[in-house]
Amino acid sequence: MDTTNSDELTPIAILIDELKNEDIQLRLNSVRRLNTIAKALGHERTRKELIPFLKDCVDDEDEVLLALAEELGNFVEYVGGPEHAITLLGPLEILATVEETQVRDKAVESLSKIADQIPPDAFVSNFVLLIKRLASGDWFTSRTSGCGLFSVAYPKASEDIKKELRGLFIQLCKDDTPMVRRAAATHLGSFAKKLSKEQIKEEILPIFEKLASDDQDSVRLLTVEGCVAIASMLQPEENISLLLPTIRNCLNDKSWRVRYMAAVHFVELAGAVGPDITKAELVAAFVRLLKDTEAEVRTAGSLKVTALAGHLPVEIVIKQILPCVKELVTDQSQHVRAALASVIMGLAPILGKESTIENLVELFLTLLKDEFPEVRLNIISKLDAVNKVIGIEMLSQSLLPAIVELAEDRQWRVRLAIIEYIPLLAGQLGPDFFDEKLGNLCMTWLGDSVFSIREAATQNLKKLATVFGPEWSQLHIIPKVLALYSHPNYLYRMTTLFAITALAPVVGQDVINNTFLPLVMRLAQDPVPNIRFNVAKTIHTLIPLLDSAAAQQKVKPTLSKLFDDTDRDVKFFASQALQLC
Repeated sequence: MDTTNSDELTPIAILIDELKNEDIQLRLNSVRRLNTIAKALGHERTRKELIPFLKDCVDDEDEVLLALAEELGNFVEYVGGPEHAITLLGPLEILATVEETQVRDKAVESLSKIADQIPPDAFVSNFVLLIKRLASGDWFTSRTSGCGLFSVAYPKASEDIKKELRGLFIQLCKDDTPMVRRAAATHLGSFAKKLSKEQIKEEILPIFEKLASDDQDSVRLLTVEGCVAIASMLQPEENISLLLPTIRNCLNDKSWRVRYMAAVHFVELAGAVGPDITKAELVAAFVRLLKDTEAEVRTAGSLKVTALAGHLPVEIVIKQILPCVKELVTDQSQHVRAALASVIMGLAPILGKESTIENLVELFLTLLKDEFPEVRLNIISKLDAVNKVIGIEMLSQSLLPAIVELAEDRQWRVRLAIIEYIPLLAGQLGPDFFDEKLGNLCMTWLGDSVFSIREAATQNLKKLATVFGPEWSQLHIIPKVLALYSHPNYLYRMTTLFAITALAPVVGQDVINNTFLPLVMRLAQDPVPNIRFNVAKTIHTLIPLLDSAAAQQKVKPTLSKLFDDTDRDVKFFASQALQLC
C-alpha cells in the first residue's frame, strides 16, 4: 500500500511503521489506539484499508495479538455500525486459530460481542459459516474456538441450521483431540441452555455421559459445570433417572481433580437436583469429600460447608456435617483449616444460640489458637456473625481473651494483622464494651518497638474515631495520645505527631485549634531534628483544616523558625509547609 503520496494516509502510514517496529511496547501501544486511527480515517476507509491491513498483522507477539483481539470486539461503531459488523469477522477468525490460548479465548469473546450486533439477514451467511469453518478446521486450535460460539449463534438460526449446529457440536464432543473435547465440555452447559428439554434428553445427554466418562480427567472435570446446567433444566425425577449416576461417578472419580471440581460446584449441584436428592444421596457424598485423601479436595469442600448447611435441615447438619467439621479444625493442612475458618462462623446463625454454644464455640477457640496466622485472622474477620447469635457477653468470655492474646503475639506481622481488624471488632462490640476490653490495647500499640505497628496503630485510631465519633475520641483517645508528647523516648513523641496527622481530618476544627495545634507548636522546639521535621510535615497536613487567621498568626511564625533550622531536612519540610501556608 502506497502511504507516501497523500497526507490523508498518514494514520495508516504511522500505524504500519509502528507495527513493524522491533519495540513490542510501541506495537502494543499502537494497537491500543486503533480506535483513534479509525476515527481519523472514517468508516469507509477503516473498512477498506485498516481492517484488511490488520488481517495481515496477526504474525506478532502474543501480547500484541491479545490486545488486537480485545480492541476488535469494540470496533463495530468504527466500521460504520451493525450493518458493517461482518467486516470484523475476518481478522478475528484468524486470531481464533492462533496457538496461544488466551488470544483465541479473547477472539471468541470479541466474536460473541459482535454476533449480537450482526443483522439477521447477514447472520447465517456470515457468522454461522464462520462457525462451520472453525469447527471443521484441520488444526485443533480452530475447532476449540468454534466450540465457544455455538451458544451465541443457535438462538438466531432457523430450525434447519439449528439441527446442523447440534450435529456439529456433537461431533466436536467426539473429537479425537483431547483439547477439542475439553473445549466442548467447557461450553456444553451454555449450549444446552439454548436447547429444548427433549433435545437435551435425546441428543445432549448421551454425549454428556460420554464426556463424563472420558479417559482424560481434564475432560471429565469440565463436565461438572455442564451437569449443573443440565440438571437445572430437568425435573427432580428426571435428574434421578438421567443424571444421578453421572453425578455419583464425578463425586467418586478416581482423579482428585474431578473430585475437586465436584466439591467446588457442590452447592450448585445440590441446588440443581433438589432437596430430596441432596438429603438422600449428596450429603453422604459431601461427607466423603470432606474426608478425602487429597488436601485440595478437602479445602474446596471446607469452603462449601456453610453454603450447603444453609440448604439442609439443622438436624442433618448437626448429625452428619458437624462431625466432619470437628475433624477439619485440626486437619494437617493449614490451607484446609484456613478455608474452614473463613466460613465456619456462618454456621452460627444456621444452628442457633444453644447449638452454637454447645458445638461451635470450642471449634472457634481451637482455630483462634492455630499456629497459622491466616486461620486465626479468618476467624476474627467473621466475629460479627457469632456475636449476633450468642451475644456479646458470651463472646467476651469465650473468644476475646484469645484475640487479646493474638494482639500481643511475638510475631509483629500477626499483631499488625490484628490491628487491621480492630475497627471491625469495635463496630461489633460497641464503645462501652470496646473501652473495657480493647481500649488499652490500642494505646499500647502506639509504643510498639516495630515502626510498622506504631504507624498502623495511628491509622487504627483514625478508624476508631470514625466508628465511634468525635466525642468518644475526645474522651478516650486524644488524652492518651497527647500524654505521649513528653515521653523521654523521642519515638513516642514522634508517634504523637503521627496520631495527630491521622486524627485531624475526623475530630473537628475545635480539637485541632485548641488541642492539637498548641501541642505541635511546643514540639517544634524539640531537640531531636526528626521530631522537628515531622512537626513541619504535621503542620503541612493541618493547614488545609485551619482557618486563615490561625494559619497566619500561629502556624506561620513557627514555620519561619523551622525554616531557619540548621538541619537540612527540617528546612526542606518547613519550606514546603510555608508554600502551602
